[in-house]
Amino acid sequence: MSDGSSLPPLRDVINTYGLRAEKSLGQNFLLDLNLTGRIARCPGNLQGETVLEIGPGPGGLTRAILAAGAKRLVAIEKDTRCLAALEEVSKAFENRLTVHNEDALEIDEAELVGEKAHIIANLPYNVATPLLIKWLKKREDFKSMTLMFQKEVADRITAEPRTKAYGRLSIISQWLCHVSRQFDISPKAFTPPPKVVSTVVKLVPRDQPAFPADLNTLERVVGAAFGQRRKMLRASLKSLGGNAEEILNSAGILPTKRAEELSVEEFCRLSEVYRTR
Repeated sequence: MSDGSSLPPLRDVINTYGLRAEKSLGQNFLLDLNLTGRIARCPGNLQGETVLEIGPGPGGLTRAILAAGAKRLVAIEKDTRCLAALEEVSKAFENRLTVHNEDALEIDEAELVGEKAHIIANLPYNVATPLLIKWLKKREDFKSMTLMFQKEVADRITAEPRTKAYGRLSIISQWLCHVSRQFDISPKAFTPPPKVVSTVVKLVPRDQPAFPADLNTLERVVGAAFGQRRKMLRASLKSLGGNAEEILNSAGILPTKRAEELSVEEFCRLSEVYRTR
């Protein structure tokens, strides 16, 4: 199996194809081979596995995924300038790479990939959160998600109750997936360097959500609670209708608590009371 050693250095690829990172596309290219290799190892053994990558750019992480033994890599690249460079990568790795010139927010991943896959991606910052929410709602299509976010977003995904970063993204992510923070990456590792530290997070979909709840109801309850996070829940939940204090008591939650004090389990319990009212 080819290891891609015949390919030119990534900086040469960027110069050859004029791949200056575009701010409008949220591009920051990761060129450090040690780091791309480390990211590709996060899901575990990729031998014989199918992987979906979003925004491969010049193909740094793409090379690492293929070198790690993925039998098939489906890449979604919106930037047409990158397609010729990625074609070179495909040839060097025995055509195990297929590239689709699409917008990741618009695609049907299951239809394109055709089987349960791992997602591995250095996500464009400007679409990272919408993509995560989209994939969480389709989690049964994926074996794992190894995703790079700006550190602030990673903090929100992995946050625990009673912390400033804890909120909607923490609750939905942790309810639907086993979430683990992998490692931080300095801005200096990227071309061009972003203004923030990046963090790799791994999410493994749960066979069943952590606690019984309906997603739409849970999102409504969490949204209302954190929409006025400084207020007590008996006040912040009034927008949902009904007697908020009575509903909180029915869920075994003190009405004087604030949103950030509730665990994922408590939010699920509260949402179930709302759902059955």
